[in-house]
Amino acid sequence: MLVLALDTATADLVVGLAEAQGSEVRVLAESVEATRAHNERLVPTVETTLAEAGRTFADIEAVVVGCGPGPFTGLRVGMSSASAFAQALGVPVHGVVTHDAAAELIDAPSALVVTDARRREVYWAYYADGRRVAGPAVCAPGAIAVGADEVDVLSVPKHLASQIEIPARETAYVVPRTAGLVRVADLHAEPAPLVPHYLRRPDAVEPKAVPRSPAIPDVHLP
Repeated sequence: MLVLALDTATADLVVGLAEAQGSEVRVLAESVEATRAHNERLVPTVETTLAEAGRTFADIEAVVVGCGPGPFTGLRVGMSSASAFAQALGVPVHGVVTHDAAAELIDAPSALVVTDARRREVYWAYYADGRRVAGPAVCAPGAIAVGADEVDVLSVPKHLASQIEIPARETAYVVPRTAGLVRVADLHAEPAPLVPHYLRRPDAVEPKAVPRSPAIPDVHLP
């Protein structure tokens, strides 16, 4: 099965093509680009990745997309594009937790996966023996509570590493790449509706009611 994998939940734009046969996943082509221009770069990157693999859109049999946690704008780009590709091609689209995809690439008894949520917060999820046992959640870097004194691997962007107070045997940043995205997707199950993991309320709020100024006279129409 040829799978198109997308993730726009982090500062990296991940686009890849993989052949999935049972539990085996073979990546044919992949692009991992640090960029803020996910919206402008996604479709051209998909086209380039297909060309590198010697495939066309018609060859795609399923789409997998990371559903966060991540910022609203980033998730919207990836998830809406994945849905559009799947609908146009008549293939299923499977949503996965972005942090699960990163954790899938970590070979360790326990792992803490952290990404930047901006506004002095982070998204995080904790894994033990290959299973997610806490999160995904959002909080200040110093408020992560995983119920462990130490983790084997801490995956965190470099600029946030010094802010995480939980000790780890190894610290590195693991990108949620194609292999991880495809492995955590249940490609043979009926796909569920895509649900974005925003984890916090949107910035926009309804304005508060403002009392009417006494300087404005009442107007009574006949």
